[in-house]
Amino acid sequence: MSMPEAPLTGLRIVDLTAGPAAQTARILADLGADVLLVEPPAGSPSRREAPRVGTESLAFALRNANKRSVVLDGDDERDRLRFLDLVAGADIVIDSGNPGQSALFGTSCEELADTHDRLVVMSITDFGTTGPRSSWTASDPVLYALSSVLSRSGPPGGTPVLPPDGIASATAAAQAAWAVLVAHYQRLRTGRGDYVDFSRYEGVLQALDPPFGSHGQAAAARGINNARRDRPRAQDSYPIFACRDGWVRICILAPRQWRAMRAWLGEPEQFQDERYDSIAARAAEFDQIGAAITALFAQHSMAELVASGAERGVPIAAVLTPRDVLSQAHFQVADAWTALELTDAGTLTVPDGCVVLDGARAGIRWAAPAAGSSAPAWLADPVAVAAEPGGDRPLSGITILDLGVIVAGGELGRLFGDLGAEVIKVESPSYPDGLRQTKPGQSISESFAWTHRNQSALGIDLRNSRGTALFGELVAKADAVFANFKPGTLTSLGLSYDALAGFNPEIVLTESSAYGDTGPWSARLGYGPLVRSSTGITQLWQADGAHHQFYDAVTVFPDHLVARLAAVATLGALIRRDRTGQGAHIHLSQAESATSQLDVTYASTWARESGTPVVDDPAVHGVYPCQGDDEWCAITIGADADWAVIASAFGREDLADDPRFVTAPGRWESRQALRDIVAEYTSGRSPLEIATALQQLGVPAGPMNRGADVLGDPQVRHRQLYTEMVHPLLDWALPSETRPALYRHIAAADLRPAPRLGEHTREVCLRMLGLSDDEIDQLITDRVLHAAPATTATLEGQLP
Repeated sequence: MSMPEAPLTGLRIVDLTAGPAAQTARILADLGADVLLVEPPAGSPSRREAPRVGTESLAFALRNANKRSVVLDGDDERDRLRFLDLVAGADIVIDSGNPGQSALFGTSCEELADTHDRLVVMSITDFGTTGPRSSWTASDPVLYALSSVLSRSGPPGGTPVLPPDGIASATAAAQAAWAVLVAHYQRLRTGRGDYVDFSRYEGVLQALDPPFGSHGQAAAARGINNARRDRPRAQDSYPIFACRDGWVRICILAPRQWRAMRAWLGEPEQFQDERYDSIAARAAEFDQIGAAITALFAQHSMAELVASGAERGVPIAAVLTPRDVLSQAHFQVADAWTALELTDAGTLTVPDGCVVLDGARAGIRWAAPAAGSSAPAWLADPVAVAAEPGGDRPLSGITILDLGVIVAGGELGRLFGDLGAEVIKVESPSYPDGLRQTKPGQSISESFAWTHRNQSALGIDLRNSRGTALFGELVAKADAVFANFKPGTLTSLGLSYDALAGFNPEIVLTESSAYGDTGPWSARLGYGPLVRSSTGITQLWQADGAHHQFYDAVTVFPDHLVARLAAVATLGALIRRDRTGQGAHIHLSQAESATSQLDVTYASTWARESGTPVVDDPAVHGVYPCQGDDEWCAITIGADADWAVIASAFGREDLADDPRFVTAPGRWESRQALRDIVAEYTSGRSPLEIATALQQLGVPAGPMNRGADVLGDPQVRHRQLYTEMVHPLLDWALPSETRPALYRHIAAADLRPAPRLGEHTREVCLRMLGLSDDEIDQLITDRVLHAAPATTATLEGQLP
């Protein structure tokens, strides 16, 4: 469906990307940007990328939907001039690869940025354009291994388990879209463009499962250990149990949820102690609790357990397959899927985006265009945007009222706060953010400290009519409101979008929820682990295991992804607001965010299961044992690999012309034998030695890092991704990311400590509401407001 007032209408983007990086401009094209894909005379090499349906690349069709295509020959002088004319009229240029497609036209990203001072130019490479590993190449498994999350995936003492293909690339693309749109917004306010050196590795470190960033509520309560050398029993945080016809997962975090589960079990005497209200205490006794739940659930079907859990208030979801997901009534009612017409392969069902803006889905309007189907010209004249001049940070002057909680909600506010927006975290002592729950002895969790830095804190009871009225006064002076409550919650508080627009017609309300605000599942209790189970991701993330075969409990995907996509949509809506004076209501479904960003995986799986032949990628991905205790290396031998050179590196010249391995299809058919050969090579060497040797041959490889290893990574250190953040309630400094990408003109983030609940209530009420000290005191006495003590730290780690 086309969007009549698309947020990024008039934004002109020259897209020179290939492969997974093409998803970056697709995110912006969905929001209305005019994206012109520049291809060589033979067409983009990505048009032949697997998976393919017939002769068409499904990956290319989806990553380049909603774009236009022009063919230009870098060897033709007239085409070079046409290219430079396009760039001169563009707002953004996005290139990928090292040296990048711009080199075909005798230039580079840096040179384009130097020539056009109002242009934003982004270079997307695997590791950045500078640093000791800038020449390295990466596959999704390599990015996943280096980012440290692989070290937490898989059974204790066993082989690490890779996630579904595409998770790392989807994460990096969303981070890149956010980073480049921030630079564009800065240009709208200052008139100055920028050069953005984007590293996909850094994007994954920041936005997938950051070793130094927002973690889920269970991890926050149990504490974080980035130094351990084996895979923890992380599955116990969000356990999966067999039932009569499959599997279900529960996600019990709050004390009230545990008590509901205890009642379901028949109130066993051994679990009556109040200490079991704590996540950490339940984790310590998981064997006993798990045995009781196992016995109960084995008698029932998935549908029965999900229905009973909903009645009792126990968060639960069935572990569905991707095929199950396709046919679920919820996604059909929500119009989460659409039909994609391919030239020689017929119609396929594919995910249709995740952003719903003003009631319209920002999804696929057309599939990737035929090569050269457009003229080398822009669709319309540039659109003037009268953005208010900001301060020294890109988002200075923007005021956010942040009701967001835990990861998806908390991260959205942090992204804006780090870039200069005034983010006011709105909480009530009766319903504090779940990330405030800590392990014993802590006053604040590391996760809360990371997630809510650079924010103020307002304590207010929105269930009190006076609190709602005061919040409305704040809305009148704000630019956006963020929330990730269950749909209907804001309305029940008298704060629906229509109500907020009554206070401020230009307000942008950005909401996210587990399953969206329409469809049969919209009212379900939802957390990331339940979303993954009910969307098929858990089924795709599996291997042989002692208890069960699923290993996705190590991740909070898609929470960080949702935050980035919401941030892009919000900033787009603010750009539209500056252009038209129109507010916006944005809603993202976490479930649809996951499926839409992994659309290639879902679409190819659904096509295959419907009987449509699909040619899969013949690359052989593997995680291989190395010298040392629990040391591993991720290696990808791709379709274009030079097998003779690789065999020589393995010391197996005798295999150079072995018919099993000389072709990519042969290697795939004989992949188990190939893996045995690779494992024989890796087992006597260190992960870094292996990765370094193979990278010199152009083979994507990377050691399995732990969090502590990331800090010592010479590429990370060279590019200064992290700095130390000090919080007065913690006895140690926290490594913290400095910026969304490496910019020329955007400085590193501030590091103001995360606030105590209600720490800035008085200051906000005095400055923004004009209340007197006496009025504030009375509102505190009446429990409409909450203010933290001025000199003593509150026990924020304790939940009611």
